[in-house]
Amino acid sequence: MSRRSLRVRLWTGALFSIGVALLVAGMGLITLFERHVERRIGEELRVQLNQLAAAVSMTEEGEVDLSREPSDPRFDQPLSGLYWQIDEPDQPGLLRSRSLWDAVIRLPDDDLEPGGVHAHQLPGPDGRPLLVRERRILLSATGTQTQLRLAVGIERAELVSARNDFAADMLPYLGLIALVLTLATFVQVQTGLAPLESVRRGLGSIRSGESSQLADAYPGEVMPLVAEVNALLAARAQAVERARAWTADLAHGLKTPLSALVADAQRLRASGNPELAGDLEQLAESMRRRVERELIRARVRSGSSSHQARVEVVAAIGRLVRTLERTPNGERLEWRQESSAPVMAALMPDDLMELLGNLLENAAKWASARVRVRVEVRGAWVEIEVGDDGPGVAEDQISLLGRRGLRLDERKDGSGLGLAIVRDVVDAYGGELCFDSAPEGGLRVRVKLPGVV
Repeated sequence: MSRRSLRVRLWTGALFSIGVALLVAGMGLITLFERHVERRIGEELRVQLNQLAAAVSMTEEGEVDLSREPSDPRFDQPLSGLYWQIDEPDQPGLLRSRSLWDAVIRLPDDDLEPGGVHAHQLPGPDGRPLLVRERRILLSATGTQTQLRLAVGIERAELVSARNDFAADMLPYLGLIALVLTLATFVQVQTGLAPLESVRRGLGSIRSGESSQLADAYPGEVMPLVAEVNALLAARAQAVERARAWTADLAHGLKTPLSALVADAQRLRASGNPELAGDLEQLAESMRRRVERELIRARVRSGSSSHQARVEVVAAIGRLVRTLERTPNGERLEWRQESSAPVMAALMPDDLMELLGNLLENAAKWASARVRVRVEVRGAWVEIEVGDDGPGVAEDQISLLGRRGLRLDERKDGSGLGLAIVRDVVDAYGGELCFDSAPEGGLRVRVKLPGVV
């Protein structure tokens, strides 16, 4: 039995129970039918035994006489399966039906009061088992009494045949019952697992940002799970807020020492030591950029509140492009935005701006004359493509892009952290990041991010 599927476990248990129940029910019905038929046969044999007793008498010469034989025509057909026989104490089979032919039913020696009836299962002609009813009567003639044993028997094959016919007739109905029970099991399994499917949809809503917690509209058996999930979500949200607060405190705490370092560099420059001042200013700027990047990475990796994670991508790109157009690198370029319809992504606005800012700054830094930006919705995902007409990247170096601190060209300014942060943001939201050559000849970066469903 699969431990990973409740549905398989429920179906296995239900089908096993249905099979056992139908098997027991079928055997029980067959047994009850067999007993019922056996009682009916016994009653018929009693009737025929009474007819036989009413027709037997003693002549004046002391001989046993049968005024009329039982009316069932099977008594006249040899080995028909229905037999009668009259015994005297010293002469078994004194009188018997034609159906017995030359055989005799051997009655057991038992103590039977006159008028009483005994039931036996005895071998008949050719050894076939018989259901026998026996009765003893006393007949008087010329002052003497004679005890006779009357017996009527029928082959048990009649009972077996009736039982088999009943079983054959019952099988289609058992199959119909099995089908109905299977359909009922399907409904029961679907109904029973529906709350879990509802929980799945609720978690999907949380992931997509439509809600922050699971609702309380679940059966009592599922509510403990829902409560634990909600508690986990609340604890995670608190941890995220603490991480963000810690990030803000750290940024504020580092700002003052760096400002002091820049002030010291300015005093050194004023005192006639420009080289040392320049080194300190360069060191302070490098530290500032690295601290800023690491704080951004920490904020991204700390996660986000899913119900707040939604931002319009095309509008964010437009704002960044307008800003970059006023920079030295951006004002000389032609910016092409190939998307205008609003597209919603399931990201925190700050994270999307950080991602797009690094992508567009990188493209502006390397482009010769043109940067192309395209946004497209593909199912539940948003795909952002940024391409430039710069020198591009060699095929054997594309796989190195996005590594922290790696700069493939030292001639350009930068810390080598931009694309690494892009990868951190993409990974934090379960997206995809790939690099290849753009149609314009430069680098093309494609980012796949979760959309808002």
